[in-house]
Amino acid sequence: MQAISRHAREPTRLYFAGGATAVLYGWRSTTIDVDIKVTPDRDGLLRAIPQLKEDLRINVELAVPSDFIPVRDDWERRSPFIARIGSVDFHHFDLCAQALSKIERGHAQDAEDVAAMFARGLIQSGELREYFSAIEPMLYRYPALDPSAFRDAVAARVKRAKGAPPAL
Repeated sequence: MQAISRHAREPTRLYFAGGATAVLYGWRSTTIDVDIKVTPDRDGLLRAIPQLKEDLRINVELAVPSDFIPVRDDWERRSPFIARIGSVDFHHFDLCAQALSKIERGHAQDAEDVAAMFARGLIQSGELREYFSAIEPMLYRYPALDPSAFRDAVAARVKRAKGAPPAL
């Protein structure tokens, strides 16, 4: 965050997703990449990323849940604030959107991440169901998604969460 903020010349918001969120919240100690979204698009900042990747020896991907699933219109307001460094406000991308994109993808690490989000009280079953209901009418915009399978996966994950241990 310090390195990227040195390249920001204008007020900017940077959203972390995926493994970066997991590491910053502490349920994972490492990640293979840092998934981000920069708003508004800042060419100077985006042009600095390849050199930052090299200098810091990290992989940075411009990928967040809205690239894979629909998100609510209020996703920015729902994105938890991390810190302001220089002119950059750092946030976690909307946590329900992150959980839903992980549920949709369905990898083992994604399932562990969603379980950790539930265990830490970062997401709640009812909230996740409501979020999915809000985005379900927009699933047609993502033709690679199978709406029925996605709905079933969310229902199964919510059912498992009800038996999850209380928040840590």
